[in-house]
Amino acid sequence: MSSVAAGRLTRLARTEWGPLYAAVRDGVSERRWRAAPMTLAAVCLTALCQFVQNQPWGYQFVQNVGSVRAEDPLWLALLRTPLSLFVPALDLPVWGALAQILLVFGIAEICVGWWRTLLIGYAATLAGTLYARVGIAWGPGSPLGLPASDARVVDTGPSAAVVGLAVYVCWRYRAWFTAGLVTAVMIAEVCVKNNLAGKEHLAAIGAVLVLCACSEVLQRRGGRGSSGSGLPPIQS
Repeated sequence: MSSVAAGRLTRLARTEWGPLYAAVRDGVSERRWRAAPMTLAAVCLTALCQFVQNQPWGYQFVQNVGSVRAEDPLWLALLRTPLSLFVPALDLPVWGALAQILLVFGIAEICVGWWRTLLIGYAATLAGTLYARVGIAWGPGSPLGLPASDARVVDTGPSAAVVGLAVYVCWRYRAWFTAGLVTAVMIAEVCVKNNLAGKEHLAAIGAVLVLCACSEVLQRRGGRGSSGSGLPPIQS
């Protein structure tokens, strides 16, 4: 690779990830392990849920308090949704869920604060939960519909929150290519494996994009930020 091409790639990388990297670096250097206490608690809670649901005495308990299905009454699903963020899927390796939470939740908490991280993560998860009900009502004949059998499938757990937070942080720091890449990967997932989880991920991205658009409009109307860009970033 020529020096010109290497220099161009370096400039592109700095433009894409420079502000985000600086925010994470400064947050970690100032507060060390205290930079993301909520994330560490979320990782521990997810590991605990995984341990309990793999015990004969604990599986049904976790299902009762944190597993959401479209066939559940809406009030019960809404009651379980907050904890469902931390209940990993049984058919996937738990280390993947823990790594996603540690990385994405951690970056989000450092950059935008713990309460915004929880709010965006919950909104993304809730969007997937509500979409499942609407998709089943539409039926498999609709492009966005779902088969009736998906009403018995457990929702995505922490993955919808992870995807939503990734897109939100990328929007916040203007990492447009990364946000587009995350969205493209989720679309490819639906094309390759047309299942409930993939469509819930897209619903989560759609909900976060709506929140980003609303935030952008409010910031421009209020004259906050830098020329309405939403920068400098919010710190916890």
